[in-house]
Amino acid sequence: QVQLVESGGGLVQPGGSLRLSCAASGFTFSMYSMSWYRQAPGKERELVATITGTGGSTNYADSVKGRFAISRDNAKNTMYLQINSLKPEDTAVYYCNARRVYTEVIEYWGQGTQVTVAS
Repeated sequence: QVQLVESGGGLVQPGGSLRLSCAASGFTFSMYSMSWYRQAPGKERELVATITGTGGSTNYADSVKGRFAISRDNAKNTMYLQINSLKPEDTAVYYCNARRVYTEVIEYWGQGTQVTVAS
């Protein structure tokens, strides 16, 4: 049974930091690129950051470059998102995504973790 379980969200003041985690199980974690998406109220889900299976390459949305850092530990089947210098506009539900393109696209989603930035 495939599971992606996010944790680490919460309420934080502007300028603060959080570290989100995504624990994966039920599939070969290292064979999947992993991503964080977020969805703010009334807005479409947007891609925040992606990391390749080996962790050798990362990509970020322009809105988070320099503030967010995606990483993974394949030995622990876990992905992370370090979020610094949080802004109110970072408020959203953050989702973990696993994706593999082979003969077909295989994709899994977590249930999301809420991040709220407010004073």
